[in-house]
Amino acid sequence: MEERLSRVWSAITSWPRTAALAFGLLAATGFPPLNLWPLALIGVAGLVGLIGAAPDWRRAALLGWLFGLSHFTFANNWIAAAFTHQSQMPAFLGMIAVPLLALYLAVYPAIAAGLSRAVGGARPLPLAFAFGGAWVISEWLRSWVFTGYAWDPLGLMFLGPWDRPGLAALLPWTGTYALSGLAALVGSGVVVLLSRRAWLRAFAVFALLGVAMYLPAPPSREGSVEVALVQPGFTQRELDNPALYEEQFRELAALTAPRRDAGERLVLWPESGLPDYLRPGYPKRYYLATTAGADPDFARARIARVIGPGSVLLTGAVDLEIEDGKAVGAYNAVTALDDRGEFVGSYSKAHLVPYGEYLALRWLLEPLGATRLVAGAIDFIPGPGPRTLDLGRWGQAGMQICYEIVFAGQVVDRANRPDYIFNPSNDGWFGKFGPPQHLAQARMRAIEEGLPVLRATVSGISAVIDANGVVRDHLPTSFTGGRMDARVPPALEPTWFSRLGNPLSLGWGLLLFALSLLVRRRIGG
Repeated sequence: MEERLSRVWSAITSWPRTAALAFGLLAATGFPPLNLWPLALIGVAGLVGLIGAAPDWRRAALLGWLFGLSHFTFANNWIAAAFTHQSQMPAFLGMIAVPLLALYLAVYPAIAAGLSRAVGGARPLPLAFAFGGAWVISEWLRSWVFTGYAWDPLGLMFLGPWDRPGLAALLPWTGTYALSGLAALVGSGVVVLLSRRAWLRAFAVFALLGVAMYLPAPPSREGSVEVALVQPGFTQRELDNPALYEEQFRELAALTAPRRDAGERLVLWPESGLPDYLRPGYPKRYYLATTAGADPDFARARIARVIGPGSVLLTGAVDLEIEDGKAVGAYNAVTALDDRGEFVGSYSKAHLVPYGEYLALRWLLEPLGATRLVAGAIDFIPGPGPRTLDLGRWGQAGMQICYEIVFAGQVVDRANRPDYIFNPSNDGWFGKFGPPQHLAQARMRAIEEGLPVLRATVSGISAVIDANGVVRDHLPTSFTGGRMDARVPPALEPTWFSRLGNPLSLGWGLLLFALSLLVRRRIGG
Protein backbone atom coordinates (compact mmCIF):
# COMPACT_ATOMS: atom_id res chain seq x y z
CA MET A 1 0.00 0.00 0.00
CA GLU A 2 2.68 2.46 1.07
CA GLU A 3 4.88 1.65 -1.91
CA ARG A 4 1.92 1.98 -4.30
CA LEU A 5 0.99 5.41 -2.92
CA SER A 6 4.60 6.54 -3.19
CA ARG A 7 4.66 5.55 -6.86
CA VAL A 8 1.39 7.39 -7.51
CA TRP A 9 2.66 10.55 -5.82
CA SER A 10 5.94 10.33 -7.69
CA ALA A 11 4.00 10.19 -10.96
CA ILE A 12 1.89 13.18 -9.91
CA THR A 13 4.87 15.33 -8.94
CA SER A 14 6.56 14.58 -12.25
CA TRP A 15 3.72 16.56 -13.90
CA PRO A 16 3.12 19.25 -11.26
CA ARG A 17 1.35 21.79 -13.49
CA THR A 18 -1.13 19.27 -14.84
CA ALA A 19 -1.66 17.96 -11.31
CA ALA A 20 -2.36 21.48 -10.01
CA LEU A 21 -5.08 21.91 -12.63
CA ALA A 22 -6.61 18.55 -11.67
CA PHE A 23 -6.51 19.33 -7.95
CA GLY A 24 -8.21 22.70 -8.54
CA LEU A 25 -11.04 20.95 -10.34
CA LEU A 26 -11.39 18.44 -7.49
CA ALA A 27 -11.52 21.24 -4.91
CA ALA A 28 -14.46 22.88 -6.74
CA THR A 29 -16.60 19.73 -6.41
CA GLY A 30 -17.09 20.55 -2.72
CA PHE A 31 -19.53 23.36 -3.61
CA PRO A 32 -23.27 22.94 -4.26
CA PRO A 33 -24.94 21.28 -6.03
CA LEU A 34 -22.29 18.50 -5.95
CA ASN A 35 -21.24 18.87 -2.27
CA LEU A 36 -18.41 16.33 -2.65
CA TRP A 37 -16.37 17.71 0.23
CA PRO A 38 -14.11 14.62 0.61
CA LEU A 39 -12.96 15.05 -3.00
CA ALA A 40 -12.55 18.78 -2.39
CA LEU A 41 -10.28 18.14 0.60
CA ILE A 42 -8.20 15.72 -1.49
CA GLY A 43 -7.84 18.53 -4.04
CA VAL A 44 -6.63 20.94 -1.34
CA ALA A 45 -4.28 18.31 0.10
CA GLY A 46 -2.87 17.68 -3.37
CA LEU A 47 -2.10 21.36 -3.85
CA VAL A 48 -0.31 21.54 -0.49
CA GLY A 49 1.74 18.48 -1.40
CA LEU A 50 2.76 20.16 -4.66
CA ILE A 51 3.67 23.37 -2.81
CA GLY A 52 5.90 21.44 -0.44
CA ALA A 53 7.61 19.71 -3.37
CA ALA A 54 8.12 23.00 -5.27
CA PRO A 55 11.73 24.28 -5.32
CA ASP A 56 10.80 27.78 -4.14
CA TRP A 57 7.90 30.13 -3.43
CA ARG A 58 7.75 31.39 -7.03
CA ARG A 59 7.14 27.90 -8.41
CA ALA A 60 4.63 27.32 -5.61
CA ALA A 61 2.75 30.49 -6.58
CA LEU A 62 2.57 29.29 -10.21
CA LEU A 63 1.08 25.99 -9.05
CA GLY A 64 -1.43 27.89 -6.91
CA TRP A 65 -2.40 29.98 -9.93
CA LEU A 66 -2.98 26.87 -12.07
CA PHE A 67 -5.02 25.36 -9.24
CA GLY A 68 -7.14 28.52 -9.11
CA LEU A 69 -7.60 28.62 -12.89
CA SER A 70 -9.40 25.27 -13.04
CA HIS A 71 -11.02 25.74 -9.63
CA PHE A 72 -12.77 29.00 -10.49
CA THR A 73 -13.56 28.00 -14.07
CA PHE A 74 -15.57 25.04 -12.83
CA ALA A 75 -17.06 26.71 -9.74
CA ASN A 76 -18.25 29.72 -11.78
CA ASN A 77 -19.61 27.78 -14.75
CA TRP A 78 -23.05 29.28 -14.02
CA ILE A 79 -21.83 32.67 -15.27
CA ALA A 80 -21.87 31.32 -18.84
CA ALA A 81 -25.63 30.80 -18.50
CA ALA A 82 -26.14 34.55 -18.02
CA PHE A 83 -25.02 35.18 -21.60
CA THR A 84 -27.88 33.03 -22.91
CA HIS A 85 -30.48 35.40 -21.40
CA GLN A 86 -29.66 38.53 -23.39
CA SER A 87 -29.50 39.37 -27.07
CA GLN A 88 -26.86 42.13 -27.13
CA MET A 89 -23.83 39.81 -27.11
CA PRO A 90 -23.46 36.26 -28.50
CA ALA A 91 -23.94 33.44 -26.00
CA PHE A 92 -20.58 31.86 -26.82
CA LEU A 93 -18.89 34.80 -25.08
CA GLY A 94 -20.06 33.25 -21.81
CA MET A 95 -17.80 30.26 -22.44
CA ILE A 96 -14.91 32.70 -22.83
CA ALA A 97 -15.88 35.00 -19.95
CA VAL A 98 -15.69 32.26 -17.30
CA PRO A 99 -12.04 31.26 -17.86
CA LEU A 100 -11.12 34.92 -18.40
CA LEU A 101 -12.51 35.73 -14.96
CA ALA A 102 -10.68 32.70 -13.58
CA LEU A 103 -7.39 34.07 -14.96
CA TYR A 104 -7.79 36.93 -12.49
CA LEU A 105 -9.34 35.03 -9.57
CA ALA A 106 -6.52 32.48 -9.70
CA VAL A 107 -4.20 35.23 -8.46
CA TYR A 108 -5.55 34.66 -4.93
CA PRO A 109 -4.71 30.94 -4.63
CA ALA A 110 -1.34 31.92 -6.13
CA ILE A 111 -0.87 34.42 -3.28
CA ALA A 112 -1.84 31.74 -0.74
CA ALA A 113 0.52 29.17 -2.26
CA GLY A 114 3.50 31.48 -2.64
CA LEU A 115 3.06 33.10 0.76
CA SER A 116 2.65 29.81 2.59
CA ARG A 117 5.77 28.37 0.93
CA ALA A 118 7.75 31.49 1.84
CA VAL A 119 6.56 31.50 5.46
CA GLY A 120 6.21 27.78 6.17
CA GLY A 121 9.01 26.36 4.06
CA ALA A 122 8.83 22.83 2.64
CA ARG A 123 8.29 20.83 5.85
CA PRO A 124 4.68 19.55 6.05
CA LEU A 125 3.69 20.78 9.53
CA PRO A 126 4.80 24.44 9.37
CA LEU A 127 3.59 24.55 5.75
CA ALA A 128 0.16 23.33 6.87
CA PHE A 129 -0.27 26.16 9.38
CA ALA A 130 1.09 28.72 6.92
CA PHE A 131 -1.22 27.55 4.14
CA GLY A 132 -4.27 27.87 6.42
CA GLY A 133 -3.27 31.41 7.41
CA ALA A 134 -2.40 32.42 3.86
CA TRP A 135 -5.74 31.19 2.56
CA VAL A 136 -7.57 33.36 5.11
CA ILE A 137 -5.65 36.43 3.94
CA SER A 138 -6.01 35.70 0.23
CA GLU A 139 -9.75 35.03 0.41
CA TRP A 140 -10.31 38.22 2.41
CA LEU A 141 -8.38 40.14 -0.26
CA ARG A 142 -10.53 38.57 -2.96
CA SER A 143 -13.64 39.88 -1.19
CA TRP A 144 -12.76 43.57 -1.66
CA VAL A 145 -9.95 44.18 -4.18
CA PHE A 146 -11.40 45.75 -7.39
CA THR A 147 -14.85 45.88 -5.65
CA GLY A 148 -14.46 42.23 -4.64
CA TYR A 149 -15.71 38.84 -5.77
CA ALA A 150 -16.45 36.73 -2.71
CA TRP A 151 -18.43 33.95 -4.42
CA ASP A 152 -17.73 30.36 -3.28
CA PRO A 153 -15.33 30.68 -0.35
CA LEU A 154 -13.45 27.44 0.28
CA GLY A 155 -15.20 26.97 3.63
CA LEU A 156 -18.51 26.55 1.79
CA MET A 157 -17.62 22.87 1.44
CA PHE A 158 -18.17 22.54 5.21
CA LEU A 159 -21.82 23.64 5.04
CA GLY A 160 -24.10 20.72 5.84
CA PRO A 161 -27.35 19.58 4.21
CA TRP A 162 -30.33 21.92 4.23
CA ASP A 163 -31.55 20.68 7.62
CA ARG A 164 -28.24 20.98 9.52
CA PRO A 165 -25.31 23.39 9.53
CA GLY A 166 -22.40 20.93 9.35
CA LEU A 167 -18.99 22.32 10.32
CA ALA A 168 -20.28 25.74 9.28
CA ALA A 169 -21.74 25.80 12.80
CA LEU A 170 -18.30 27.24 13.70
CA LEU A 171 -18.99 30.43 11.73
CA PRO A 172 -20.12 32.53 14.73
CA TRP A 173 -16.61 32.09 16.19
CA THR A 174 -14.54 32.07 13.00
CA GLY A 175 -16.27 33.96 10.21
CA THR A 176 -16.28 32.71 6.64
CA TYR A 177 -12.66 33.41 5.73
CA ALA A 178 -11.30 31.65 8.81
CA LEU A 179 -13.61 28.69 8.10
CA SER A 180 -11.97 28.59 4.67
CA GLY A 181 -8.63 28.70 6.43
CA LEU A 182 -9.75 25.70 8.49
CA ALA A 183 -10.63 23.82 5.29
CA ALA A 184 -7.15 24.65 3.96
CA LEU A 185 -5.59 23.56 7.26
CA VAL A 186 -7.48 20.25 7.32
CA GLY A 187 -6.43 19.51 3.75
CA SER A 188 -2.86 20.35 4.73
CA GLY A 189 -3.17 18.16 7.81
CA VAL A 190 -3.93 15.19 5.59
CA VAL A 191 -0.59 15.81 3.88
CA VAL A 192 1.14 15.88 7.27
CA LEU A 193 -0.39 12.55 8.24
CA LEU A 194 0.43 10.93 4.93
CA SER A 195 4.01 12.19 5.12
CA ARG A 196 4.28 10.35 8.44
CA ARG A 197 2.60 7.25 6.96
CA ALA A 198 -0.29 7.62 9.41
CA TRP A 199 -2.84 6.14 6.99
CA LEU A 200 -5.44 5.24 9.60
CA ARG A 201 -5.29 8.71 11.16
CA ALA A 202 -5.80 10.30 7.76
CA PHE A 203 -8.82 8.09 7.20
CA ALA A 204 -10.08 8.98 10.71
CA VAL A 205 -9.98 12.69 9.81
CA PHE A 206 -12.43 12.10 6.97
CA ALA A 207 -14.61 9.89 9.17
CA LEU A 208 -14.81 12.51 11.93
CA LEU A 209 -15.59 15.24 9.41
CA GLY A 210 -18.37 13.06 8.00
CA VAL A 211 -19.91 12.74 11.45
CA ALA A 212 -19.59 16.49 12.11
CA MET A 213 -21.26 17.35 8.79
CA TYR A 214 -24.42 15.49 9.84
CA LEU A 215 -24.75 16.54 13.47
CA PRO A 216 -28.31 17.80 14.07
CA ALA A 217 -29.01 21.50 14.30
CA PRO A 218 -30.07 23.05 17.62
CA PRO A 219 -33.82 22.88 18.26
CA SER A 220 -35.73 25.44 16.24
CA ARG A 221 -37.91 28.13 17.81
CA GLU A 222 -41.06 29.62 16.38
CA GLY A 223 -41.28 33.30 15.55
CA SER A 224 -44.27 35.61 15.73
CA VAL A 225 -44.05 37.70 12.53
CA GLU A 226 -46.33 36.31 9.82
CA VAL A 227 -44.77 36.44 6.37
CA ALA A 228 -46.02 35.62 2.87
CA LEU A 229 -43.05 34.99 0.56
CA VAL A 230 -43.92 35.02 -3.14
CA GLN A 231 -42.02 33.40 -6.03
CA PRO A 232 -43.67 34.29 -9.38
CA GLY A 233 -41.72 31.75 -11.43
CA PHE A 234 -41.10 33.98 -14.47
CA THR A 235 -38.30 33.19 -16.90
CA GLN A 236 -35.75 35.85 -17.77
CA ARG A 237 -37.17 36.21 -21.28
CA GLU A 238 -40.61 36.91 -19.81
CA LEU A 239 -39.19 39.51 -17.44
CA ASP A 240 -37.56 41.35 -20.35
CA ASN A 241 -40.74 41.43 -22.47
CA PRO A 242 -42.79 44.65 -21.91
CA ALA A 243 -45.79 43.06 -23.63
CA LEU A 244 -46.08 40.66 -20.68
CA TYR A 245 -45.75 43.22 -17.87
CA GLU A 246 -49.46 43.48 -17.11
CA GLU A 247 -49.96 39.73 -17.25
CA GLN A 248 -47.02 39.26 -14.91
CA PHE A 249 -48.50 41.69 -12.41
CA ARG A 250 -51.80 39.80 -12.43
CA GLU A 251 -49.97 36.53 -11.78
CA LEU A 252 -47.98 38.12 -8.96
CA ALA A 253 -51.19 39.55 -7.48
CA ALA A 254 -52.97 36.19 -7.68
CA LEU A 255 -50.15 34.48 -5.81
CA THR A 256 -50.13 37.25 -3.17
CA ALA A 257 -53.88 37.56 -2.55
CA PRO A 258 -54.63 36.78 1.12
CA ARG A 259 -56.58 33.65 1.91
CA ARG A 260 -59.86 34.01 3.74
CA ASP A 261 -58.38 33.07 7.09
CA ALA A 262 -55.22 35.20 6.59
CA GLY A 263 -54.58 38.15 8.86
CA GLU A 264 -52.13 40.98 8.61
CA ARG A 265 -48.75 39.91 7.27
CA LEU A 266 -45.41 40.97 5.86
CA VAL A 267 -45.42 40.31 2.11
CA LEU A 268 -42.12 39.69 0.30
CA TRP A 269 -41.69 40.09 -3.46
CA PRO A 270 -38.41 39.36 -5.27
CA GLU A 271 -35.91 41.44 -7.17
CA SER A 272 -36.97 42.15 -10.79
CA GLY A 273 -40.53 40.94 -10.20
CA LEU A 274 -42.19 44.37 -10.42
CA PRO A 275 -41.86 46.45 -13.62
CA ASP A 276 -43.56 49.62 -12.28
CA TYR A 277 -41.75 52.73 -11.10
CA LEU A 278 -43.21 53.50 -7.69
CA ARG A 279 -41.78 56.95 -7.02
CA PRO A 280 -43.39 60.16 -8.32
CA GLY A 281 -41.63 62.96 -10.18
CA TYR A 282 -40.19 61.18 -13.22
CA PRO A 283 -40.96 62.39 -16.75
CA LYS A 284 -44.20 60.79 -17.96
CA ARG A 285 -42.51 58.75 -20.71
CA TYR A 286 -40.86 56.52 -18.14
CA TYR A 287 -44.18 55.53 -16.59
CA LEU A 288 -45.67 54.82 -20.02
CA ALA A 289 -43.12 52.05 -20.49
CA THR A 290 -44.47 50.12 -17.48
CA THR A 291 -47.70 48.20 -16.87
CA ALA A 292 -50.60 49.71 -18.81
CA GLY A 293 -48.96 53.13 -18.70
CA ALA A 294 -49.49 53.21 -14.95
CA ASP A 295 -48.58 56.32 -12.95
CA PRO A 296 -46.86 55.71 -9.60
CA ASP A 297 -49.93 56.61 -7.50
CA PHE A 298 -52.01 54.07 -9.40
CA ALA A 299 -49.25 51.46 -9.17
CA ARG A 300 -48.92 51.83 -5.40
CA ALA A 301 -52.70 51.91 -4.83
CA ARG A 302 -53.32 48.64 -6.59
CA ILE A 303 -50.38 47.01 -4.80
CA ALA A 304 -51.97 48.11 -1.51
CA ARG A 305 -55.21 46.37 -2.51
CA VAL A 306 -53.30 43.20 -3.35
CA ILE A 307 -51.40 42.85 -0.06
CA GLY A 308 -54.52 43.42 2.06
CA PRO A 309 -55.48 45.55 5.09
CA GLY A 310 -52.86 45.99 7.79
CA SER A 311 -50.08 44.35 5.76
CA VAL A 312 -46.70 45.69 4.64
CA LEU A 313 -44.85 44.83 1.42
CA LEU A 314 -41.11 44.62 0.78
CA THR A 315 -40.49 44.44 -2.94
CA GLY A 316 -37.63 44.69 -5.34
CA ALA A 317 -37.95 47.84 -7.45
CA VAL A 318 -36.00 50.22 -9.65
CA ASP A 319 -35.61 53.91 -8.78
CA LEU A 320 -34.28 56.45 -11.28
CA GLU A 321 -31.80 59.30 -10.98
CA ILE A 322 -33.17 62.15 -13.11
CA GLU A 323 -31.14 65.12 -14.38
CA ASP A 324 -32.57 67.70 -16.83
CA GLY A 325 -35.57 65.49 -17.53
CA LYS A 326 -33.47 62.44 -18.39
CA ALA A 327 -32.59 59.29 -16.47
CA VAL A 328 -28.84 59.27 -15.93
CA GLY A 329 -28.70 56.33 -13.57
CA ALA A 330 -30.80 53.82 -11.66
CA TYR A 331 -30.90 52.21 -8.23
CA ASN A 332 -31.59 48.52 -7.65
CA ALA A 333 -33.83 49.02 -4.64
CA VAL A 334 -36.10 47.45 -2.07
CA THR A 335 -39.19 49.54 -1.39
CA ALA A 336 -41.43 49.10 1.64
CA LEU A 337 -45.13 50.00 1.16
CA ASP A 338 -48.01 49.89 3.65
CA ASP A 339 -51.66 48.96 3.04
CA ARG A 340 -52.40 52.51 1.81
CA GLY A 341 -49.62 52.47 -0.76
CA GLU A 342 -47.51 54.86 1.31
CA PHE A 343 -43.74 54.57 1.52
CA VAL A 344 -42.43 53.03 4.73
CA GLY A 345 -38.76 52.99 3.73
CA SER A 346 -36.31 51.97 1.03
CA TYR A 347 -32.85 50.55 0.48
CA SER A 348 -30.53 50.79 -2.54
CA LYS A 349 -28.14 47.98 -3.41
CA ALA A 350 -24.53 48.86 -2.56
CA HIS A 351 -22.57 45.90 -4.00
CA LEU A 352 -23.34 46.05 -7.70
CA VAL A 353 -22.38 43.29 -10.12
CA PRO A 354 -19.64 44.41 -12.57
CA TYR A 355 -20.80 43.95 -16.18
CA GLY A 356 -24.20 42.89 -14.83
CA GLU A 357 -25.50 46.15 -13.36
CA TYR A 358 -22.86 48.49 -14.69
CA LEU A 359 -20.35 48.35 -17.51
CA ALA A 360 -16.89 48.89 -16.09
CA LEU A 361 -14.57 50.78 -18.46
CA ARG A 362 -17.62 51.78 -20.52
CA TRP A 363 -15.58 54.35 -22.48
CA LEU A 364 -13.41 51.52 -23.80
CA LEU A 365 -15.73 48.53 -24.01
CA GLU A 366 -18.94 50.06 -25.36
CA PRO A 367 -17.37 51.08 -28.72
CA LEU A 368 -16.19 47.46 -29.03
CA GLY A 369 -19.78 46.20 -28.76
CA ALA A 370 -19.79 45.19 -25.09
CA THR A 371 -22.84 45.86 -22.95
CA ARG A 372 -24.36 44.96 -19.59
CA LEU A 373 -26.02 41.59 -19.10
CA VAL A 374 -28.99 43.27 -17.41
CA ALA A 375 -31.35 44.97 -19.85
CA GLY A 376 -31.11 48.77 -20.09
CA ALA A 377 -28.76 51.43 -21.39
CA ILE A 378 -27.98 53.26 -18.14
CA ASP A 379 -25.81 52.01 -15.32
CA PHE A 380 -26.99 51.30 -11.80
CA ILE A 381 -25.65 53.52 -9.00
CA PRO A 382 -24.44 51.96 -5.73
CA GLY A 383 -26.22 52.75 -2.48
CA PRO A 384 -24.46 53.69 0.78
CA GLY A 385 -24.27 50.20 2.32
CA PRO A 386 -26.15 48.00 4.82
CA ARG A 387 -29.25 49.56 6.30
CA THR A 388 -31.93 48.46 8.75
CA LEU A 389 -35.54 49.46 8.03
CA ASP A 390 -37.90 49.95 10.97
CA LEU A 391 -41.14 48.20 9.95
CA GLY A 392 -42.91 48.71 13.26
CA ARG A 393 -44.75 45.57 14.33
CA TRP A 394 -42.98 43.67 11.53
CA GLY A 395 -39.62 44.22 13.19
CA GLN A 396 -36.25 45.58 12.12
CA ALA A 397 -35.45 44.38 8.60
CA GLY A 398 -31.93 44.23 7.19
CA MET A 399 -31.63 44.39 3.40
CA GLN A 400 -29.29 42.57 1.03
CA ILE A 401 -30.22 42.40 -2.63
CA CYS A 402 -29.14 39.32 -4.62
CA TYR A 403 -25.33 39.04 -4.88
CA GLU A 404 -24.74 41.28 -1.84
CA ILE A 405 -25.49 38.38 0.50
CA VAL A 406 -22.19 36.63 -0.38
CA PHE A 407 -19.99 39.30 1.25
CA ALA A 408 -19.18 38.15 4.78
CA GLY A 409 -19.01 40.96 7.31
CA GLN A 410 -20.80 43.42 5.01
CA VAL A 411 -24.46 42.41 5.27
CA VAL A 412 -25.79 44.24 8.35
CA ASP A 413 -25.63 47.67 9.92
CA ARG A 414 -23.70 46.82 13.09
CA ALA A 415 -24.88 50.00 14.79
CA ASN A 416 -28.52 48.98 14.25
CA ARG A 417 -28.69 45.18 14.24
CA PRO A 418 -31.81 43.90 12.46
CA ASP A 419 -34.14 41.08 13.50
CA TYR A 420 -33.76 39.35 10.14
CA ILE A 421 -32.26 39.85 6.67
CA PHE A 422 -34.42 40.14 3.56
CA ASN A 423 -32.58 38.87 0.45
CA PRO A 424 -34.63 39.41 -2.71
CA SER A 425 -32.96 38.00 -5.81
CA ASN A 426 -33.35 37.04 -9.42
CA ASP A 427 -31.44 33.77 -9.86
CA GLY A 428 -32.94 32.99 -13.26
CA TRP A 429 -29.59 34.06 -14.77
CA PHE A 430 -27.59 31.50 -12.86
CA GLY A 431 -28.11 28.15 -14.60
CA LYS A 432 -28.19 24.98 -12.49
CA PHE A 433 -25.12 25.58 -10.32
CA GLY A 434 -25.74 29.21 -9.34
CA PRO A 435 -29.03 29.02 -7.38
CA PRO A 436 -27.93 26.30 -4.90
CA GLN A 437 -24.59 28.07 -4.42
CA HIS A 438 -26.39 31.37 -3.78
CA LEU A 439 -28.73 29.76 -1.25
CA ALA A 440 -25.77 28.11 0.50
CA GLN A 441 -24.00 31.45 0.92
CA ALA A 442 -27.17 33.00 2.35
CA ARG A 443 -27.19 30.16 4.88
CA MET A 444 -23.58 31.01 5.77
CA ARG A 445 -24.58 34.63 6.52
CA ALA A 446 -27.45 33.43 8.72
CA ILE A 447 -25.10 31.30 10.85
CA GLU A 448 -22.36 33.91 10.93
CA GLU A 449 -24.62 36.77 12.06
CA GLY A 450 -27.08 34.72 14.13
CA LEU A 451 -29.94 36.13 12.03
CA PRO A 452 -32.66 34.48 9.93
CA VAL A 453 -32.59 35.15 6.20
CA LEU A 454 -35.70 35.40 4.04
CA ARG A 455 -35.03 34.79 0.33
CA ALA A 456 -37.65 35.80 -2.23
CA THR A 457 -36.49 34.96 -5.76
CA VAL A 458 -38.17 35.18 -9.15
CA SER A 459 -37.51 31.58 -10.11
CA GLY A 460 -36.01 29.81 -7.06
CA ILE A 461 -34.54 28.98 -4.65
CA SER A 462 -36.85 30.99 -2.35
CA ALA A 463 -36.45 29.98 1.27
CA VAL A 464 -36.94 30.75 4.94
CA ILE A 465 -33.59 30.18 6.69
CA ASP A 466 -33.31 30.24 10.47
CA ALA A 467 -30.40 31.69 12.45
CA ASN A 468 -28.69 28.27 12.55
CA GLY A 469 -28.59 28.11 8.75
CA VAL A 470 -31.38 25.54 8.55
CA VAL A 471 -33.76 25.85 5.60
CA ARG A 472 -37.13 25.81 7.36
CA ASP A 473 -39.18 26.03 4.15
CA HIS A 474 -38.50 26.58 0.45
CA LEU A 475 -40.13 26.77 -2.98
CA PRO A 476 -39.04 24.79 -6.07
CA THR A 477 -36.24 25.95 -8.36
CA SER A 478 -37.76 25.06 -11.74
CA PHE A 479 -39.35 28.43 -12.61
CA THR A 480 -42.47 27.41 -10.69
CA GLY A 481 -44.74 30.02 -9.15
CA GLY A 482 -45.75 29.65 -5.53
CA ARG A 483 -46.05 31.20 -2.11
CA MET A 484 -44.86 30.32 1.39
CA ASP A 485 -46.90 31.39 4.39
CA ALA A 486 -44.59 31.15 7.36
CA ARG A 487 -43.32 32.90 10.47
CA VAL A 488 -39.98 34.65 10.62
CA PRO A 489 -37.65 32.56 12.83
CA PRO A 490 -36.25 34.49 15.80
CA ALA A 491 -32.74 35.93 15.87
CA LEU A 492 -30.07 34.59 18.20
CA GLU A 493 -27.96 36.67 20.54
CA PRO A 494 -25.23 38.63 18.72
CA THR A 495 -22.37 36.30 17.75
CA TRP A 496 -18.66 36.98 18.07
CA PHE A 497 -18.59 37.59 14.35
CA SER A 498 -21.58 39.95 14.43
CA ARG A 499 -19.65 42.07 16.96
CA LEU A 500 -16.15 41.88 15.45
CA GLY A 501 -16.67 41.23 11.74
CA ASN A 502 -13.85 40.17 9.42
CA PRO A 503 -11.07 41.22 11.83
CA LEU A 504 -12.06 38.09 13.76
CA SER A 505 -11.25 35.93 10.71
CA LEU A 506 -8.01 37.81 10.08
CA GLY A 507 -7.02 37.24 13.70
CA TRP A 508 -7.34 33.47 13.22
CA GLY A 509 -5.26 33.76 10.06
CA LEU A 510 -2.48 35.61 11.87
CA LEU A 511 -2.56 33.00 14.63
CA LEU A 512 -1.97 30.25 12.06
CA PHE A 513 0.97 32.22 10.66
CA ALA A 514 2.41 32.56 14.18
CA LEU A 515 2.07 28.81 14.75
CA SER A 516 3.81 28.14 11.44
CA LEU A 517 6.77 30.32 12.37
CA LEU A 518 6.95 28.79 15.83
CA VAL A 519 6.89 25.19 14.54
CA ARG A 520 9.37 25.98 11.78
CA ARG A 521 11.75 27.51 14.29
CA ARG A 522 11.52 24.46 16.56
CA ILE A 523 11.94 21.79 13.89
CA GLY A 524 13.92 23.71 11.29
CA GLY A 525 13.36 23.63 7.53
